[in-house]
Amino acid sequence: MKDFSTLPGNKYDRETLRQKLESEGFPRVTLSFYKYAHILNPVEFRNTLYQQWNELGVLGRTYVASEGINGQISVPENQFEAFKQKLYGFDFLQGIRLNIAVESKPNSFLKLIVRLRDKIVADGLQDLSFDVTQPGPHLKAREFNDLLQHPDAVVVDMRNHYESEVGHFEGAICPDVDTFRDSLPIVEEMLKGHEQKPVLLYCTGGIRCEKASAYFRHKGFQQVFQLEGGIIEYTRQAKAENLPNKFIGKNFVFDDRLGERISPDIIAHCHQCGQPSDDHTNCRNESCHLLFIQCSNCAEANKGCCSEECQNELGLPISERRVRRKGKEAKRTYQKARLRPKLQVQSSSLKP
Repeated sequence: MKDFSTLPGNKYDRETLRQKLESEGFPRVTLSFYKYAHILNPVEFRNTLYQQWNELGVLGRTYVASEGINGQISVPENQFEAFKQKLYGFDFLQGIRLNIAVESKPNSFLKLIVRLRDKIVADGLQDLSFDVTQPGPHLKAREFNDLLQHPDAVVVDMRNHYESEVGHFEGAICPDVDTFRDSLPIVEEMLKGHEQKPVLLYCTGGIRCEKASAYFRHKGFQQVFQLEGGIIEYTRQAKAENLPNKFIGKNFVFDDRLGERISPDIIAHCHQCGQPSDDHTNCRNESCHLLFIQCSNCAEANKGCCSEECQNELGLPISERRVRRKGKEAKRTYQKARLRPKLQVQSSSLKP
């Protein structure tokens, strides 16, 4: 079968793709979904998806592996039913939950990428006895709110530091980690001595908690629960059922929006001036491209950059900027340490 992972349409630069998107003239539905399953031929499955979705005008980023599928995409509104019919045509995806974005914007994604991965969520685990298809029970928004009131409940944010910094559930433990693979051993260590207590896990759309809940059950924790559909589905259910919203702030999302407002609270601060702000941005200097929080005043004063050094680089010829890009990782590590305040991991509730 032909490899559809890359087509000429994906060779355009970002500005051209953005212009094409803005000229479409029709609304889009932004959504995410995932499914852990044993896929026997990931290559064939990936190529079939790309061919079907490209014909429907789908944009976004999807990962396929032998352990399942993880997608964040936008679909033309007039093709949404056709998209669902195609997706549900695969036996293991029939009736799969589609998490519709709380705040849908037309520029969420610029092109279609369906890529093969070793795992749909990198975990760093080498334990062959661990079965990701054996997760903990799902909790709907009302059930999650009820269990939050349990005196022994331990609530854990399974996302990265830059996600929980701008928004999290009341009383949640927010580990200071950069990746999901970092969080598993750290959270496991934090939960030692609490194997019998209710452990409530949550993340953006549910995919990380699905794996984490299976992992912690595998490690001997008896009452591991996960929020159904993550923060996205919780917000939808809370609004539909007029439930108290226990999530404070903004939900970070991995597309051009970089966040969607859940509550009016601003719990983070600009990494440059310290004023209240929860607006993530990438440094305008592409040789840095650091993700950080920047208020509107600092964005104007610093030309969208994270440092004076990056501002100066913007004035250099593109050839010289490309040379400087070679030291990007070392520079990003330095800038991140300089800009980001150390998060205070909430661990007081974990005393045995």
